Amino acid sequence: MTVPSGCKRIATEEAFVTKTVAAAFRDLIARGGSADMGFNRFMGYYLTNPSERTRAVAARLEDLGARRIADMDATGIAMQVLSLTAPGVQIFDAGTAVPLAREVNDELAEAIAANPTRFTGLAAIAPQVPGEAAKELERAVRRLGLKGAIVNSHTHGEYLDDPKYWDIFAAAEALDVPIYIHPTTPPNSMIEPFLPRGLEGAVFGFGVETALHALRIVVSGAFDRFPRLRIVLGHLGEALPFWLFRIDFMHGHSLRTGRYPGQPMLVRRPSEYLKEHFYYTTSGMAWQPVIGYVQAVIGLDRVLYAMDYPYQFVPEEVHVTDTLPLSEAELKAFYQTNAERVFKLSL
Repeated sequence: MTVPSGCKRIATEEAFVTKTVAAAFRDLIARGGSADMGFNRFMGYYLTNPSERTRAVAARLEDLGARRIADMDATGIAMQVLSLTAPGVQIFDAGTAVPLAREVNDELAEAIAANPTRFTGLAAIAPQVPGEAAKELERAVRRLGLKGAIVNSHTHGEYLDDPKYWDIFAAAEALDVPIYIHPTTPPNSMIEPFLPRGLEGAVFGFGVETALHALRIVVSGAFDRFPRLRIVLGHLGEALPFWLFRIDFMHGHSLRTGRYPGQPMLVRRPSEYLKEHFYYTTSGMAWQPVIGYVQAVIGLDRVLYAMDYPYQFVPEEVHVTDTLPLSEAELKAFYQTNAERVFKLSL
């Protein structure tokens, strides 16, 4: 495909898995070692279902070489920002997750070194041990050259709005790198109503769970404590940009009435944090009307291109964003320069 208007397409939410992590996922499923219903259904489907599609996705997840680059070439992708697929190391116990995150990051750095003009990446961390997660993020950024952290939403049903996890925010702010909050299936405490109709995954449950996570961080006061913290959300913000007016109105009402005594006062309205601390990628959302809406409401400088490879590898969808009603400079920002700024890239 021809890159439009001299742009270089950077795809910013592109998944991979190491063979060690894939094997650990398979082992966890095979021995019934996980009580997480969402993980068992989601990853069990992709790793043990013998359909043509699931085999293709599983094979592409594990490839950080010729096949992935051939797919990128076929769709005109100059660079992928790689991140460990959900649920990452967060599904494991702390003793397994901490060293496994380090191993993943070392392998990712090796893959980037082998193809430095095509790949960059985000560090896997184990929030199970926040202090170790912060240390690993610092190592991955300073020593391995990774560009931020990937957090596959909840960790055993817990969210980053809890101050016990804020060592991670402090590290990201000090390093001046973003945290990408990627979906995973809802935790057991939330998932039951989604299951009977198959709604726990990408069709709905992913977005609901991840939007909840992001909004919990906003109303926790984390951005008042960490004013330079930056977070990236995929799928055009998991629908949060469409709720800004109502979130502000109802959150303000609950504060004025004292409905929730433990709810902290914020310096600004929730929508201001969502506009000033978050970036939004188009992963899985190749639909011009909603891309245009988020660009208009949030800002052209905060919307980045993503494909959601290999889960949503649909080459034809690139044409949808090629024909967005944008100027040449705006299209270049969407495809390239916004990502260069957020992730500190140089092509």
